[in-house]
Amino acid sequence: QPRLVASGGGSVQAGGSLRLSCVVSGYPDNYNWLAWFRQVPGKEREGVATIWTGGSITYYGDSLKDRFTISQGSAKNFVSLQMNNLSPDDSGMYYCAAAHFGGPSPPAPLGAEWYLRRGAYGYWSQGTQVTVSS
Repeated sequence: QPRLVASGGGSVQAGGSLRLSCVVSGYPDNYNWLAWFRQVPGKEREGVATIWTGGSITYYGDSLKDRFTISQGSAKNFVSLQMNNLSPDDSGMYYCAAAHFGGPSPPAPLGAEWYLRRGAYGYWSQGTQVTVSS
């Protein structure tokens, strides 16, 4: 199965920026979407952003699009998340994930609720911690 390795977490002050990176090794036919999720203790893992590996189609979690940008490298197996104007509410463990959604290419515009469903992602990275202090 694909192996995902996330990096780039750290500690910043409110208003600062961080860039997370994720490299996927192996089995490129097993996924066509790469995403970022985050989780804080006591809460469910929530979708942050996802990108279709075949092009520039992206979706974001609620209220994140203005500050976060997901992008893919020149290779299909690399994805990054640029996070700007961070607040303490953005603190948590961030995970990179991969999924394969069937259907047409390019994908149907089914929205973030569909493409950021946690249960659809079967491959996960280890977490990378983001801590934002006020």
